[in-house]
Amino acid sequence: MHPPIEDHARACLVTDGPQRHAVPVALRYDPARDPGAVRLVFPPDVSPDGAENEWVFTRALLEAGMTRPAETESGDVRVWPCGRVQAVMELRSDQGMAVIQFDRAPLLRFLRRTHAAEEPVTPEVAR
Repeated sequence: MHPPIEDHARACLVTDGPQRHAVPVALRYDPARDPGAVRLVFPPDVSPDGAENEWVFTRALLEAGMTRPAETESGDVRVWPCGRVQAVMELRSDQGMAVIQFDRAPLLRFLRRTHAAEEPVTPEVAR
């Protein structure tokens, strides 16, 4: 079994003001826990309640959002490409909405690693 994967990306929190806020984000995938899900984790210092904020959605949604607009059935997570090198994610909850812009490269690298974690591990043959 493959160990969990964690990558990091820098996201840009888009606001209605003139400034954008850079936010470090952890991307997590645990094939043993839930092989179809990815986790987007914001650090406690960007959360209003001071707690780590985790969003869980399907890896398929993230993959689809790299090439075309995609969203969850409930509409709480939306992902779409923005030009050739960026992707945008919209997160909605009862507390409000956030729009986050990413460079696509770290997201694509993370997705490649998640697929590599699914490949069967072949045991070495004793000689």
